[in-house]
Amino acid sequence: MALKQFLSQKQDQRLSPQQIQLMKLLQVPTMELEQRIKQEIEENPALEEGKEQNEDEFENQQEDTDSESEQEDFDISDYLDDDHADYKTKAKNQSKDEDERAIPLSGEQTFRERLSKQLYMLSLSNLETVIAETIIGNLDESGYLSREIDAIVDDIVFSQGIEIEEGEVTNVLNKIQSLDPAGIGARDLKECLLLQINRNLKGNISRFTAKKILENHFEEFTKKHYQKIIKKLDISEEDLKDAINEILKLNPKPGGSSREAARNIQQIIPDFRIMEIDGKLELTLNGRNAPELKVSGDYKVMLKNYSDGAKTSKSDKDALVFVKKKLDSAKWFIDAIKQRQNTLLLTMNSIMEYQHSFFLSGDETQLKPMILKDIADIVKMDISTISRVANSKHVQTSFGVYSLKYFFSESLSTESGEEVSTREVKSILSDAVDSENKRKPLPDEKLMQLLRDKGYNIARRTVAKYREQLNIPVARLRKQL
Repeated sequence: MALKQFLSQKQDQRLSPQQIQLMKLLQVPTMELEQRIKQEIEENPALEEGKEQNEDEFENQQEDTDSESEQEDFDISDYLDDDHADYKTKAKNQSKDEDERAIPLSGEQTFRERLSKQLYMLSLSNLETVIAETIIGNLDESGYLSREIDAIVDDIVFSQGIEIEEGEVTNVLNKIQSLDPAGIGARDLKECLLLQINRNLKGNISRFTAKKILENHFEEFTKKHYQKIIKKLDISEEDLKDAINEILKLNPKPGGSSREAARNIQQIIPDFRIMEIDGKLELTLNGRNAPELKVSGDYKVMLKNYSDGAKTSKSDKDALVFVKKKLDSAKWFIDAIKQRQNTLLLTMNSIMEYQHSFFLSGDETQLKPMILKDIADIVKMDISTISRVANSKHVQTSFGVYSLKYFFSESLSTESGEEVSTREVKSILSDAVDSENKRKPLPDEKLMQLLRDKGYNIARRTVAKYREQLNIPVARLRKQL
């Protein structure tokens, strides 16, 4: 088939750089917004903090700058480097539309580093040290050795050129399992729990019984078939309860124990505040979301001077382009911040009016069914914009701090045909599970019947879906002695 050339016209809808910048700013929470503004101020000298100047103030500043320029000669070319092209000094291998996500550096010592420091206590040979370091490097974040022994043998052969036997790796692994934290280097949950419980068995009957359960009846234990365990071990229910309590004290993820404890607790800074004053709701935006920014007056004067000078040298033209680019960028950023403020307030005000009863009472059952499209239709914006506003945003009320996503839920019909929020149904479901007899937990069929008795038309599979969303296990796994 012969190749042909032809002309065609088509229309594409593309976002401008300003729109892209606004979309990115909409989805960041308060803390990240502060960092984003600081970064922009550092990168753009034409952007400053403070109130925007009016024309009279600008004229006065221009006169002061003109008088100062007679004493000091400022050359913008000092800030421009014409000796090197941009492509020689920087490389950016990502799209302009792609979000930049900084990877935080952790100052905490990992469990692998602590294990490596403990190796000197084992008096290992050079070969055993190589094996030990390979094993430690293959431990996952929970502290388990997920790779097979023969795979580790192959790793050492290919990486170190040393031929070893599987028995040598197993011997070193046993030594690593004696280090702290207890349970490290286990190949599965059963081995992890046994390594911990074997550390202190003397004089503790309950721990000895727990060991027998883990060794011989682990499957029955995980499925909570307690009567089978009582019958096979010939123990009382009280003895089984004490043994289970010993098992529950063990750590199923020894590698993540210190990491979880050292994890920084992120402080939530509400983006909005809703308070009731004389029976009326009042919405305010956090001041950190409304910073005062302005375009630098010095750069405005500089641009005017270069424009009026009508200079034709390459250096002056580059300086004029540089100043104009920075001024435009500063104006775009200030406009984007203002649009962000307006969009946040408009969206949150619509949510407040939609869920007016909840914000007055704090009663979860007062929440109405609400999806992103409901708010998008009210504010006349796209659903994606509402989604960005709701992302990582919080509101402070008289009843606590809530995520904006908390107020969005699907609907469920009652026998009377009334539409209610699924969050109301989940609340009733959660209360029913909390108050159930733990010796005989309610199965999904019973929970379904309970909800139907309250007037909610709901299927068993829907009950199971809501239960899973609430992280509530099945009835068998909720059973307690």
